[in-house]
Amino acid sequence: METLFGCFKSRGFRLESTHLSEPERLSRMIALLTIGLCWAFRTGEWLAQHEPIKLKKHGRKAKSIFRYGLDYLRRVLLNIEECEKELLQALQFLSCT
Repeated sequence: METLFGCFKSRGFRLESTHLSEPERLSRMIALLTIGLCWAFRTGEWLAQHEPIKLKKHGRKAKSIFRYGLDYLRRVLLNIEECEKELLQALQFLSCT
């Protein structure tokens, strides 16, 4: 559970910066973030199969699978014109999960 909340908060989606307090809106936001979290995680898994995450000197991964996928999706979505092929692939991947 702590990892999930970390992804929703400081290590990912920054849910706390929305300042939502109305239960219905907060519930909808958490539902959307859950879909985003699943998409980022599955994308990270797929990326790690093709290009493994680099290891730090102590042997741990440089970033989590979630962060790997989130960073990729963020780059693709912020550069749609340059990354059209990757965007279509990511959207197709989302539709298959």
